[in-house]
Amino acid sequence: MHIKADLHVHTRASDGDLDPAEIVSQAHYSGLDAVAVTDHDTVTGTVEALEAARGLGIEVIAGVEISAVFEPGTLHILGYFPSYPEGFEQVLRPLQEARDLRYPRIVGKLRQMGIDVSLDDIQEIAGSAQIGRPHIAKALIRKGFVRDFEDAFSRYLAKGRPAYVDKEKMSFSEAIRAILDHGGVPVLAHPFTLELPKAELLSFIRELVDCGLQGIEISYPEHTRAQKRLFAEIAREHGLLVTGGTDYHGQGHGGLMIGAYGLDKQGLELFRERLYQKSVQ
Repeated sequence: MHIKADLHVHTRASDGDLDPAEIVSQAHYSGLDAVAVTDHDTVTGTVEALEAARGLGIEVIAGVEISAVFEPGTLHILGYFPSYPEGFEQVLRPLQEARDLRYPRIVGKLRQMGIDVSLDDIQEIAGSAQIGRPHIAKALIRKGFVRDFEDAFSRYLAKGRPAYVDKEKMSFSEAIRAILDHGGVPVLAHPFTLELPKAELLSFIRELVDCGLQGIEISYPEHTRAQKRLFAEIAREHGLLVTGGTDYHGQGHGGLMIGAYGLDKQGLELFRERLYQKSVQ
């Protein structure tokens, strides 16, 4: 499949390695027709990305990735917007404030384990970006406490590990409704992270659809062929839009380049039809 759109990319506005303008440049260099900026709980990176795309002939799609309450797995809702969603950043503000309280607690746990890492170390890495666990992982790598990102998360930072601290999240119905209220298309991100048996997965996705879910991410680095087939069947059954992307954070996160996963030309056209149809309704 010849990828023409990567609809899942993170920038330094959240926990990515690159500035939004650098993301746009890489996407253009990779021959993509479109790229979606989907930072965690913020849409601020979209402004710079839209500006950087002028004159390059590449489409930047405003997006977001919202963490939602869910047990036992992980639930993220992607939102895509036909233009910059005015007022949406204010909706996300409580989530951002909760993040600001989360990371000192993670650092505190690490220090209790004898790991000499400070908030200043992490802030130096994050710069003006919203601090995320990847920034903490980088600090651990830089100081020699872990080998790489996988080591940092598997030993300390992942859910269930000793330095993990949960964060405030929206309910999935709130996340979906917020996206819809701002003219967006809500999409279930990387459904494999739900960690549900098939019957429970089918039931839960029906619940999400009843709340207004309109799409499902299928082309994704960690999805197996069997999972992709199952998710495609679910999409057909519920009339869901199909999306895909690399979940790109930088080359240090798995080594994938922008555009390694996503939509081909036909998939992009179907996505555009749904996205921009909403904006004229």
